[in-house]
Amino acid sequence: MIALYENGGHHIEYSLAAKAWLDKLAADSNFSVDYIQNTDKIDEAFLANYQLFIQLDYPPYSWKEKAVTAFQNYIEQGKGGWIGFHHATLLGEFDGYPMWQWFSRFMGDTRYKNYIATFVKAKVNVEDKVHPVMKGVFPSFIVEKEEFYTYEKSPRPNVHVLASVDESSYVPDSNVKMGDHPVIWTNPNYKARNIYIFMGHSPLLFKSEDYKTLFRNAIFWAAGK
Repeated sequence: MIALYENGGHHIEYSLAAKAWLDKLAADSNFSVDYIQNTDKIDEAFLANYQLFIQLDYPPYSWKEKAVTAFQNYIEQGKGGWIGFHHATLLGEFDGYPMWQWFSRFMGDTRYKNYIATFVKAKVNVEDKVHPVMKGVFPSFIVEKEEFYTYEKSPRPNVHVLASVDESSYVPDSNVKMGDHPVIWTNPNYKARNIYIFMGHSPLLFKSEDYKTLFRNAIFWAAGK
């Protein structure tokens, strides 16, 4: 598998914790992970080497043009699976880049609106308890520290929602809310097995058995194992 991650900014601690955890899982489960920190190498030939693409806290803008084309084909033609975390739904106009319209549709026709800059603890409720990604995950679990994004509209009409956050459980409370608030979903309109998991800011996530189970399940499901 290939993992694309940010090596800077405030997601670096999450990325480093994820990398350590992934490397151990790979060693224990007999698969390998390669890491890249930008999209310079990504083209059709590069992606052909991988059964799974993990977008580990990397936004959908500033990608090289050949990487955009190769990635879209990889997903549309089902050449491999995809797991996106956190920053993968930072969709809009950022740093002078236009919104990647294809990626917005892939993420359920979403556009980023706001986020909880001060962080909250919250309860996530599993909606599809029989999906393979949710095997062994408690029906509700606590996320200790997250900056939940809101979107201009819920992706629910365009995706299959696996879990949502209970906004009434925010500690401390926040007025940054969207009502129906999915945080884990898959888009069945694309050939590639794909899953988006919003939670991916704090390294504290790797102290959660539910999160690690979810992550592990997502890898094997998206890779078709």
